[in-house]
Amino acid sequence: MYTKDGESYFIVDAHIALWDARPENQRNIHGKQFIDCFYDYHRNLSPEHAQWSYEEYLYQGGDRLMRDLFEDGYVDHAIFQPAYLGEFYHHGFGQTEEAFSLAVKHPDKLTYNHNFDPRNGEVGLDQLRMDAERFRLKGVKLYTAEWHGESRGWKLDDPWAYRYFEACRELGIRNIHVHKGPTIRPLDRDAFDVADVDHVASDFTDLNFVVEHCGLPRLEDFCWIATQEPNVHAGLAVAMPFIHTRPRYFAQIMGELLYWIGEDRIQFSSDYALWTPKWLVESFVDFQIPEDMTEYAPLTPAQKKKVLGLNAAKMYDIPVPEELRLPEADQPEVGPRGADDLTKV
Repeated sequence: MYTKDGESYFIVDAHIALWDARPENQRNIHGKQFIDCFYDYHRNLSPEHAQWSYEEYLYQGGDRLMRDLFEDGYVDHAIFQPAYLGEFYHHGFGQTEEAFSLAVKHPDKLTYNHNFDPRNGEVGLDQLRMDAERFRLKGVKLYTAEWHGESRGWKLDDPWAYRYFEACRELGIRNIHVHKGPTIRPLDRDAFDVADVDHVASDFTDLNFVVEHCGLPRLEDFCWIATQEPNVHAGLAVAMPFIHTRPRYFAQIMGELLYWIGEDRIQFSSDYALWTPKWLVESFVDFQIPEDMTEYAPLTPAQKKKVLGLNAAKMYDIPVPEELRLPEADQPEVGPRGADDLTKV
């Protein structure tokens, strides 16, 4: 929980990872390229006091994660969104066993989501069913640009992907988190395009599609899709640190998201360990859209509370202390916020 100026905020870090990019786990040059790209994002977008050494960045471990999030970072609950990247790392990039064991040990603080790749066909479907039972999955994290043999990406509307979404529906996995944001070397930029979100959101209206990184740099495309699809949500991973280096750009991101989809479908994330939550939470609570950006309304404490934790808590049935809750908002499901109510014409 974070408290300032008489306001208290329940914090859910909705996109974290526990990774191992040390040289002994790198299968090839691409494993080094990937973590180097991550480190460039970290170094270039973090304030100096929050920057880590390169060696620290390769592997954090569970003890440091617990300290950075829950002791120092104000986080009340966090959700693992792991990437596998088996073509780049011998034992995968996201550390399944260590992350899941932490979630088992701290169920009040951690939720473990897993991943799947539809290019694994029937074998992968069987694995998804076993994973759903073992991990008690409420969500999955998908990486459409992940390499798989000769393939360098897949689309959410591929026929095999639909088989997996049908299985998710049957297994009670309702929350589909999809990396649709900036590319990471050596992955292909076009494999993160947001257009396929439109197809699956229309065809699987009972699933939530959380577009991580809110489609950046395709924010406009994302907003036009999400405003028509009430089951599409925006994850702020990667967008958040621009609050430090490009505050007016961050104001534009928040202003557009609030206008098009509203405060009930936006989720905070530090994207740990790309960044740590402490400075991001503090900065977001203090942040205000500049007065000269008059096309956007000011950010209210209630909106910040929803973004920082209440929205993700609602999606994942995470208990929120009564004193930190807000009354339910009566927002339209689709269409820009503040648009005229044509039913009254």
